[in-house]
Amino acid sequence: MEKLTNANAWAELEKLAPLIKRKHMRDMFEQDDTRAQRYSLEIGGIFLDYSKNRVTDEVLTQLFSLATQRGLKEKIAAMFSGDAINTTEDRAVLHTALRNFSKKSVYVGGHDVMPEVKTTLDKVEAFTTSVHSGAHKGYTGKSIDTIVSIGIGGSFLGPKIVTESLKPYQRDNIKVHFVANVDGCHIHDVLATVDVETTLFVMSSKSFSTQETLQNTLTAKDWFLSKNTSQADIAKHFVAVSSNVKAAVEFGMAKENVFPMADWVGGRYSLWSAIGLPISLALGFEHFKAILEGAFEMDEHFQSAPFEENMPVILAMLGVWYRNFMGAQSHALLPYYHYLRGFPAYVQQLDMESNGKSTTLNGLTVDYGTGPIIWGSEGTNGQHSFYQLIHQSNLPIPVDFLFPTTVPNQNTTHHNMLASNCFGQAQALMQGKTFEECLQDLQNSGLSQEEKQVLANHKTMPGNNPSNTLVFNQLDPKTLGALIALYEHKVLVQGCIWGLNSFDQWGVELGKVLGNQVLDMIEGNTELSSADSSTQQLIERFTN
Repeated sequence: MEKLTNANAWAELEKLAPLIKRKHMRDMFEQDDTRAQRYSLEIGGIFLDYSKNRVTDEVLTQLFSLATQRGLKEKIAAMFSGDAINTTEDRAVLHTALRNFSKKSVYVGGHDVMPEVKTTLDKVEAFTTSVHSGAHKGYTGKSIDTIVSIGIGGSFLGPKIVTESLKPYQRDNIKVHFVANVDGCHIHDVLATVDVETTLFVMSSKSFSTQETLQNTLTAKDWFLSKNTSQADIAKHFVAVSSNVKAAVEFGMAKENVFPMADWVGGRYSLWSAIGLPISLALGFEHFKAILEGAFEMDEHFQSAPFEENMPVILAMLGVWYRNFMGAQSHALLPYYHYLRGFPAYVQQLDMESNGKSTTLNGLTVDYGTGPIIWGSEGTNGQHSFYQLIHQSNLPIPVDFLFPTTVPNQNTTHHNMLASNCFGQAQALMQGKTFEECLQDLQNSGLSQEEKQVLANHKTMPGNNPSNTLVFNQLDPKTLGALIALYEHKVLVQGCIWGLNSFDQWGVELGKVLGNQVLDMIEGNTELSSADSSTQQLIERFTN
């Protein structure tokens, strides 16, 4: 494939960018009273209004042409068909197979993976039912009422964010804790609150050797055995999601309570797999399945809709426009829903671990921007802090607003205020406030004309700040599944445009390797002289 910057559509977009930079979205809306209707669509319970973007029909046409020229249609087909699109690890990328309800086979190396997907899903359902019914009991015969999920990265963040986002759907008789941090304070605080007789530990590690996860699980095991229990009792209170059945059994887990993972599922895409066991335990299997069904609906849309009507493609190409042609360096996610407050952190890992790269699939160093910085937090809190930067920064910061029209236990006054803030902020970012408008507001302030002009300059907000608004009727399990799949596919599209492998994470791997080497130095197993002088100094300060 030709170099990205040599693509015809890229050249056309470079010509359009300076023209669009001189246009204001206020004028675009005034000149086209159909803009909001034309630049919006709905799929999977999610309504997207992308009319508050610094684009025209001509810009969108060229963006979609760029997607075509970069082989996006073929890339989508390759992923869903099980091709090894994770080229640096020679692996298929098939998180979509985990939520495939089409009854179609999916092949990897000539082997249909769907039977094993169904078997694992059935196993998750059966175990969830056994815990919820009380059939699975602890070592004293008491039912399980507490789950401690131990993982790291996607094995931790996916289940945690989904469970928190769907708090209104959590079962009343099950409490779930999530532990990832190797900082001992975290596991200590959790263990201090749970009952040894009624707690189940779910350890998630494909290799059963991930440093943080293994250490936290060993700490939990030591705590468990310190409570007058036996090694044989471990099988009733510890289960694993892992490919290393041998290590799990040696740990003391029952072989039938080890849930498999395939190597064609990356960590940050794994919540759809047995990694989602804590979600099923927290919400009930029927809700876990609904999450998968929502994602499947988005998958079907992504595969079949033309680019001009394809929600993941639209969001992704708008992101390419801002990152590569309009000077944006970051992208903010602002959920106006308390239970969705962790979603920006989830997308941060998904996006930045996938496309935070500077080497193309053919091994060349890029000479254009790739993955942006993803950040954000729940809406109204941010309005009193970082929104200042978005409103008056001299760099564009594209924003995604997320809002449910209906929430559980709804207080009309609260929710009306929430809606007004969400929609009002989107309007303010687009519209801004001119110097003349600010000056007019100060006419009766009693200030001198010079003081009025100085203050009006400070109050002026240029507007023209882009945003997407995603509205859903309610954040139920199916809608959340569709929402997560939407952002997964956005990542794939942008990786395709930039020529990246969005499914490896060598930067993460390097940190793990060096961390283990430093641990050997701290514990005296390796000479300090093998490290640089700064690392030696820090280790000596820690150990002495």
